[in-house]
Amino acid sequence: MEHKQKNISIKNKKAFFDYEIIENFYAGIQLSGTEIKSIRGGKAGLVDSFCSFANNELYVRNMHISEYELGTCNNHIAKRDRKLLLNRKELIKIQKKAKEGGVTIVPLKLFINDRGLAKLEISLAKGKKTFDKRETLKLKDATREMDRAMKV
Repeated sequence: MEHKQKNISIKNKKAFFDYEIIENFYAGIQLSGTEIKSIRGGKAGLVDSFCSFANNELYVRNMHISEYELGTCNNHIAKRDRKLLLNRKELIKIQKKAKEGGVTIVPLKLFINDRGLAKLEISLAKGKKTFDKRETLKLKDATREMDRAMKV
């Protein structure tokens, strides 16, 4: 019997607006107990989350995974630090670039891969200035207007 899984893809839309994306990486997440069931239910959020190093290991902080409704007293904590699973070479590369000035590690997307595992797309990013954000909004408006004109 094959189970059809709906594609779970939770995006951090605010990150694309606030940061200029430099390089992307895909990492596994070390989850406990009922967290994967909440993610499969789409009950997670990446707003205001970020990644940081502790003891040469990368952790995602402030990522919200809601408590599982059918869980017992052994339910997980909603906003705890979760370890990211990457190769040693990738960790060293990310750590070197993160030490450079103005570079932040930002989670972009949380998804379930075809093997049923939860993965997190993280990225090295630089913060945008306010005039860069205004320029991004102008480009979006211009492409939207062009699309409307093409449809008519």
